[in-house]
Amino acid sequence: MRLPPLNAVRAFEAVCRHGSILKAAEELNVVRGAVRQQIDTLENHFGRKLFARDGRRLVPTSQASAFAEASGAAFDILQRAAMELEGVGPDRIRLGVPSAFAVWWLMPRVADMQESLGDLVVDIVPMTVVEPLQTHPELDAVIMGGEYRPGLGVTAMRFMEDEFGPVATPALVAMLSKDPAAMGGLTMLVSRSAPKLWAEWFAESGTPPVTFSRRQEFEDLLLALGAARSGLGVAIAPRASIEDDLERGQLVAPYGFISRPLGYSLCCRTPDAKRPAFTALSSWLLRRGGRA
Repeated sequence: MRLPPLNAVRAFEAVCRHGSILKAAEELNVVRGAVRQQIDTLENHFGRKLFARDGRRLVPTSQASAFAEASGAAFDILQRAAMELEGVGPDRIRLGVPSAFAVWWLMPRVADMQESLGDLVVDIVPMTVVEPLQTHPELDAVIMGGEYRPGLGVTAMRFMEDEFGPVATPALVAMLSKDPAAMGGLTMLVSRSAPKLWAEWFAESGTPPVTFSRRQEFEDLLLALGAARSGLGVAIAPRASIEDDLERGQLVAPYGFISRPLGYSLCCRTPDAKRPAFTALSSWLLRRGGRA
């Protein structure tokens, strides 16, 4: 089978990731016209249109989207194979981590992690909005929580289970009854970075949805939990993110926590999964995740 021109595929994959010819051109360090020309070349090769317009955004067709995902995985494999052929091994991993998880679970253990990994440096990149690795070519790995399923070319290694549930200050919890419906008299604190946590807790705990008297949104889970700690209302929290607050009695879980067996996973590109640097990091996460 005649393969399409690789430069055209590279431009196409970048446009799919960014949804923009301009941003793709900036990444590839070429002018917009060059990217458009490469897209035309690829469409001529396949004999079909690959994009539709949604306002100012370019949206790939379903078949084109699948091809873009496969292309991204293939380029990752080629890049890492080239590094291996050149004898270049990573001595630094850029690790994307959900902000709350980074602050309350990873950072208190970071000295132990660095001691365990020796000369390998892990750059921790906080992620306000947690997105899969495929959308972040600048990262080497990410930590994902919840019901995440890895995409093509990505390997996920679960290293810790988790629990989550509503939390508030002892003073607010003292106003509640054993019926979760009593939370309706409080302010519901929501994080835009994890907007489905409340709905997931109602569904997974079997609790009928509560109608709250007031709802307040925050950009990040860190801010929502800070508001809960101040006594503003009740927030949903992953237990791993608030262990210290629970131990100090600063926050209380009036209805306990429910288990999320899928917990947290380290996600890296499949070619990296067996490389020494990533094996060392995953082994440390497994050891510490088991001890929480």
